Amino acid sequence: MGDVAVGARSGRDEGEERPDDAVKREADEKEGEEDAARPQRSFWKELPLLIGIALLLALLIKTFLVQAFSIPSESMQDTLQKGDRVLVDKLTPWFGSEPERGEVVVFHDPAGWLDGEPTPQPNLAQQILSKIGLMPSADEKDLIKRTIAIGGDTVECKKGGPVVVNGKELDEPYIYPGNTACDDAPFGPITVPKGKIWVMGDHRQNSQDSRYHMQDKNQGFVPVDKVVGRAVVVAWPLTRWATLPVPDTFDQPGIGNQSKAGALGLGASGLAPVGLGPAALGVTGVVPLVMWRKRRLTRGRTAG
Repeated sequence: MGDVAVGARSGRDEGEERPDDAVKREADEKEGEEDAARPQRSFWKELPLLIGIALLLALLIKTFLVQAFSIPSESMQDTLQKGDRVLVDKLTPWFGSEPERGEVVVFHDPAGWLDGEPTPQPNLAQQILSKIGLMPSADEKDLIKRTIAIGGDTVECKKGGPVVVNGKELDEPYIYPGNTACDDAPFGPITVPKGKIWVMGDHRQNSQDSRYHMQDKNQGFVPVDKVVGRAVVVAWPLTRWATLPVPDTFDQPGIGNQSKAGALGLGASGLAPVGLGPAALGVTGVVPLVMWRKRRLTRGRTAG
């Protein structure tokens, strides 16, 4: 009986290439040749596109998010020094948010406040940043001050005294050392119109703020639509990096009670600035009448 072959091989020998493998290999080789033949885009040709995208992003950021401003004067010392760069939040005003008491705000010149002031000469970095929209142009006239009172508030400051908002005295540790709250230009009581704010510099004796422009068309108030945004951080120089929070004095209980300051015709200090209000007049009239009636009754009993 002949030997029986065991484990007979079926299929193809090891290393034998299938037709579909050959087709795939040929396709890969052809694709590689095409890639090698395709010209590569030069970096210098892509550079204008990259710059264009960067400028577009910078414009969007400047328009809707934040913008850097350079502090031009000493009017906000010691909170801000001349030459500081602050970042201003421009986003929240787009959603209808208005300045709040205590916030440091940047605003466009409302009524010629900067007339006659020299225009600062920007350095090279400022020129470049203004070109791409991350900083305002040197030709733009903007100011930076602290919001003290908002629309509807009653505010005043007497010589030798503190600033008073809606009957609440402000504790202002941010005022420049050696300065008084308003001895150089006392004011009020005055009520801030709706849609406007009353602003003052932290360096009170070196700040041409609302107090010094009460004769202009806005009576020293700054229209809310002139406000660019709130300064939120000192970004440069790095050694002065700091946030700009709202001081605690503006969060004291009752400071937002605008009606209380106006009750009985009272000013911010609780004293009638010109005359007595209706209720006070009523009390003034009733007291003599009661006293007269009491005296008459007493006289009648004595006579009887």
